[in-house]
Amino acid sequence: MTATRELLAEPLQLRCGAVLPHRLAKSALSEQLGDRRNAPTAELAELYRTWARGGAGLLVTGNVMVDPAALGEPRNVALPARPDAAAYRRWARTVEGTDARLWVQLNHPGRQSPRYLSRQPVAPSAVPFGDRGVRTAFAPPRALTGNEIEAIVARFALAARTFVDAGFAGVQLHGAHGYLISQFLSPLVNRREDEWGRDRSRFLLEVVRAVRGAVGDRVPVSVKLNSADFQRGGFDEDESLRVVRALGEAGIDLLEISGGTYEKAAMVGTVRASTARREAYFLDYASKARQVSDVALMVTGGFTTASAMAEALGSGALDVIGLGRPYTVDPQLPGRLLAGQDVLAQRRCPRTGIRLADSLLEIQWHTQQLHRLAAGKPADDRSAVRALLTAGFNDPLNAFRRVRG
Repeated sequence: MTATRELLAEPLQLRCGAVLPHRLAKSALSEQLGDRRNAPTAELAELYRTWARGGAGLLVTGNVMVDPAALGEPRNVALPARPDAAAYRRWARTVEGTDARLWVQLNHPGRQSPRYLSRQPVAPSAVPFGDRGVRTAFAPPRALTGNEIEAIVARFALAARTFVDAGFAGVQLHGAHGYLISQFLSPLVNRREDEWGRDRSRFLLEVVRAVRGAVGDRVPVSVKLNSADFQRGGFDEDESLRVVRALGEAGIDLLEISGGTYEKAAMVGTVRASTARREAYFLDYASKARQVSDVALMVTGGFTTASAMAEALGSGALDVIGLGRPYTVDPQLPGRLLAGQDVLAQRRCPRTGIRLADSLLEIQWHTQQLHRLAAGKPADDRSAVRALLTAGFNDPLNAFRRVRG
């Protein structure tokens, strides 16, 4: 147990010189706790204050959209023309007096903006969702112009500078789960014949360069990237590894590995037996990424026991353990793990026995726990039926978005 605790508690110095106090991080969870102006609320601040006091080393926020006209959910925090700098500073100050580092996750939904928020979303190309069930929730997108693409790159840089000036310690760019950056990387969605299509990684790399230029060399810049989209003809593992190499050469400080899109989710539902035994969903891919770049790696998804976390760190395949939904059940989890307590990264969600319902229920139930924490309440082991009714089960796609982050 001592060796396990030492591995988890070891600090990590990133390329830029910033230091993470230990190897446990809270991965992004889409909170939907912005106000009507898409500014952070007191509830959002309380949520992060609770997590920071629970012993978190790295806290990555949920989706902060770089354009208030392009939202993934109705209560996203977003950067308006006149940012509420005071509200951002209050959010940043929630980690004061703790060891936690608070990083803002910046995002643009592209075509993944639902019909009730956008009747004309944008994308690299005018390609609607292929899955019939998903297609009904989103309007067909129009293709971005070259000038609009450059303006979005500038919005990412502006947002990064704004939040760092407010006191956030780092920036993560969401390049996974089918959002705009992921759309540019996908050959299924990006069918452009100009420079943004001939090199589908260009948009991501331009955003990285612009953000780095905006925040300077000493502020951590991270990217969340799909190992693959898991769609036939989509962004695959070989191409993803090429992007990993390019991101390392571009000087990012931390790469978080994930996978899947709304049309093909990789982190919802059942997993292979071999993956379940090791607990980490993307450990094989992390080992391959390690061979093409020395950038620090964070793997999120599946970890349950301290021993499996320590084994993964000890293997050298990754540097940071990402945990998401377990933080909504036990906000004290990182502190307890670092203290050597025999605790699990729990998923206490009830079950109905119906596979599709249980996949959606798990996400929505944990979202409800997140909102309870934001209200100063403990986790609630409510029944499956009550959770589904409270969730508003008529909008499962919105439920899915909330916790994918």
